[in-house]
Amino acid sequence: MPQQLNVIRLGRQDYAKVFQAMRAFTDQRGPETVDELWLVEHDPVFTQGLAGRSEHLLAAGSIPVIQSDRGGQVTYHGPGQLVLYPLIHLERRRLGVRCLVSELEQAVINVLADHSLTGRRREGMPGVYIRDHKIASIGLKVRKGCCYHGLSLNVAMDLSPFAMINPCGYAGLQMTQLSDCGCDISLERAGVEMVSALCGLLDYYPVWSDAIRDEN
Repeated sequence: MPQQLNVIRLGRQDYAKVFQAMRAFTDQRGPETVDELWLVEHDPVFTQGLAGRSEHLLAAGSIPVIQSDRGGQVTYHGPGQLVLYPLIHLERRRLGVRCLVSELEQAVINVLADHSLTGRRREGMPGVYIRDHKIASIGLKVRKGCCYHGLSLNVAMDLSPFAMINPCGYAGLQMTQLSDCGCDISLERAGVEMVSALCGLLDYYPVWSDAIRDEN
C-alpha cells in the first residue's frame, strides 16, 4: 500500500534556516514519524558539500557561501530554481541511498519527457543532463538511517552565478534550465509535477500543506 508523504511548500527561504530545520526534523523524528518532502526556493547562496574543495569556488562575490553536511562539491541555489528535500526514513522503507538517488534522477527524467525533453544520467556524475548541460543536481546526507538534503531543478533562473564556481566540482560544466529548453512552466507547476513523479516511483501518496519551518 502507498504510504503517506507530507509535502510542504516552504516558499522562498534562507538556506541556513532550512538547513537547520532539516537537521532538527531528522534528529527529532521517531520510528513512526511520517516522511516529508519540502519544496523550497532559496535566496542566492553557494553551498559546499562535505568534501568540497575551496579551489572549486572561483569567485563568490557578494553571494554567501555556506558549509553544509551533504555529499558532493559546491553548487548554487537561487530564485527560479526548484529545490526538493526528501526527509525519508530509508531503513523503514528498505531503501538504499543509491536507489534513492536513482529514483530522484528518474523523477526528473520523467518530468522532462512529459515536456518532450530527453534527460539522461552520466556515469559517476549524479544528476540529470540535457545533452551535456546539467539541469538537476543531487546531494544527500544520511543520519540515523534517515536522509535529508536532496535535489535542485533549474526552472527559470539567473544561471550566471554558476560561472563563479566549478559546478559540482567539474571545471567547465555548463548548466541549463527548463526555460532555456523551450519549457515555459512555473516553479509551482514544476513542483507539482516532480511530486507526482516521485510519489509514483517511491509508492507514496502526497498530503499537501504550506508552512514556514522555524526551528530554534
